[in-house]
Amino acid sequence: MPRKFGEIAFTTEVKAAQEQRGSRQTYDRYIANGPANDTVTPKIAEFIAQLEGFYLGTVNSNGYPYIQFRGGPPGFLKVLDEKTLGFADFSGNVQYITVGNLSGNDKAFLFLMDYRHRRRIKIWGRAEYVEGESTLLEQVRVPDYPAQVERAILFHVEATSENCPQHIPIRYSETEVAAMIAPLQNRIAELEQQLQQFSPI
Repeated sequence: MPRKFGEIAFTTEVKAAQEQRGSRQTYDRYIANGPANDTVTPKIAEFIAQLEGFYLGTVNSNGYPYIQFRGGPPGFLKVLDEKTLGFADFSGNVQYITVGNLSGNDKAFLFLMDYRHRRRIKIWGRAEYVEGESTLLEQVRVPDYPAQVERAILFHVEATSENCPQHIPIRYSETEVAAMIAPLQNRIAELEQQLQQFSPI
């Protein structure tokens, strides 16, 4: 089990709950012997590169969590280095909840889900928004997407964890379904053409 994940997720209250229910010793052993898992490995980078969406969690000044879905073409969530992820923030509903939350509390969470391959990766860290830095904004820009980038959101990785695929439903995107049925549609077209050649006039 990743060591950094345990250090962040296993708070005093969580440890007390584990102690009461008999799992504390097991997790102590896992955390003591586990790898740090506090960087973006090539395997995680490959996983991120094919994502078309993810969930971003922030916390407001009242202590309430806020979960937001962010979507885009594969590659819109960018690996800037082994400790930093980034993505473009475009004009939306102008509520600026994420921006406001990060202004008061930079602790954040990414939940990355690949339904097709039943994989999920959780990432803890700290996030910030950056406005007015043209070089960085260009770095996170989505090619061929016409909307103006208002800011970049940078996510500084502190811990990662990939847990089991149990209960993850298998789902396919429209693009994936189109690619799977394209050979079938081509074959149907070929057979229809053959039927027309042998049909009586």
